[in-house]
Amino acid sequence: MVDMRRGLGRGLSALLEDAKSATTDDRRAELGVADLPLALIHPNPEQPRKRFNQKDLDDLAESIRQRGVIQPILVRPHPSTPGAYEIVAGERRWRAAHMVELDKIPAISRELTTLEVMEIALIENIQRADLSVLEEARAYQSMMGAFGRNAEDIAKVVGKSRSHVTNVIRLLRLPSEIRDHLEEGRLTAGHARALLECDDAVSLADKVVRRGLNVRQTEALARQAAEPSRAKPERKPKDADTRALETDLSEVLGMDVEIRDSQGVGSLTVRYRSLEQLDELCRRMLVRPSRSH
Repeated sequence: MVDMRRGLGRGLSALLEDAKSATTDDRRAELGVADLPLALIHPNPEQPRKRFNQKDLDDLAESIRQRGVIQPILVRPHPSTPGAYEIVAGERRWRAAHMVELDKIPAISRELTTLEVMEIALIENIQRADLSVLEEARAYQSMMGAFGRNAEDIAKVVGKSRSHVTNVIRLLRLPSEIRDHLEEGRLTAGHARALLECDDAVSLADKVVRRGLNVRQTEALARQAAEPSRAKPERKPKDADTRALETDLSEVLGMDVEIRDSQGVGSLTVRYRSLEQLDELCRRMLVRPSRSH
């Protein structure tokens, strides 16, 4: 299993472990756990997770009512309100504590930058699989826009591949109707990726939802929609040189290669069968030749 915290660095990773391990009186005293007034604690407006399951909150509130808050939340001094705090990790516990009308909640306070807060919040939610794919995408996009992070940087932070990060962000290009299907769970990320390049994606998405199609059936539907309605014109047989070049390129790249040529003008198509192959192709294409001196 991939360690989600590998990109956080020892300091930030330790913070998450501190909050999880502060369950005994000695450990709480060692970490400086304090009971802070709920009224002084505010949620992080950049928290990636925007939707909270009410049933889960009710269950957590009942647990807190019976046993109290066992694991302290993680906060930092509020960046704009003196004397107040901002939640870094543990907003569900804070919400549930409000539901049972607690006055205070155990918390660990640390000085953290806004970027560190965002990274910790993102990691915590991804570890628990609490984020929807669109919440994850918006968090990645926000880190790119506000902090100048690229896909490679984010991938290292969250313990995912660069292609995963870029593919998740691409889902934000979908029409709002399809994003609504995603948010409500009527479509999965796999369905959505199959519809990304479709001209009439919204009507196709409605058809997928209506028929209850799986991802493979959706991919087939998208391919069918992409085919031109008119019959394809007959192509002239390829000459031996073109076929030989296709074979040579396929062997070098380890992928299927097709060359289409018409009087010196045409296209070269490389078909990859996995995101790993796409990553490898991009890496090879982006390598700059060394200059001789």
